Parts: sequence; C-alpha cells; structure tokens
Amino acid sequence: MQLRFLGKESTPTNSPTLYATDQDSYVIQGWIILDLGVLARNDVQDDETLIEIPASLMKYLERDGLIGDIERIAEPIVDRTPNGNYVLRGRRVTDPDTIRQMNIPGYETCVHVTKSAVAALLTTG
Repeated sequence: MQLRFLGKESTPTNSPTLYATDQDSYVIQGWIILDLGVLARNDVQDDETLIEIPASLMKYLERDGLIGDIERIAEPIVDRTPNGNYVLRGRRVTDPDTIRQMNIPGYETCVHVTKSAVAALLTTG
C-alpha cells in the first residue's frame, strides 16, 4: 500500500498523522488507547485496534478532496474524549512495507479505514 502524506498534528512528543492510500482509504496514526473504560465500551475484532487522535487532524481530509465537518460520532469514530479528541476503530496496519513509510513512536499505532466510511461522517454547511 502506498501512502500519501496529508497532514500532521505534531508537538515534540506527539505525531498523529493522516495519510491517503492508493486503495481509496486512509491510514491514520494516533495514540494507543490504554484507558480500560474506552476499551471495554468498544468491541474490537482481532484484526482491529483503537487509536486516539486530535479532532483537528481531520481538517487535512480537504487535501484529499473531502470537504465538510464531522458533526456526529459514527464508525470509524467510536468515541470522543473529554478533551475533544476522537477515538477511531480500524483495521490494524501490520504490513511491513506500509509501516516503513511512517515514523511511529512506541506509544502510537495506526489504523486503516475506508474513504467511504470517513466521507459518510462529513456534513457540509
């Protein structure tokens, strides 16, 4: 899978990143969920995982032609944290060639979600 960088919400210790793929989908890099309450509320399949990202990361969808605002919580977004971050569920990215295209610290991971699922979240105003 080839990745195209769309944007990053970065500080010296964080690097949530949004990538478009050559498979009409996105790879989204975010923080590993350790909160047991969040994990208990979400039924995650064996090939899936949860990540947390700042809501502002989604503004970079415009660079891939998706315009609009996220106004509801629905798959792949499964929760919103008290500080406004999104919790996303998606297929765990395990392909070594894909992972080599990213810089992922040990406290982060990434998920693969379809473009159509993300587009369904957007409302234009």
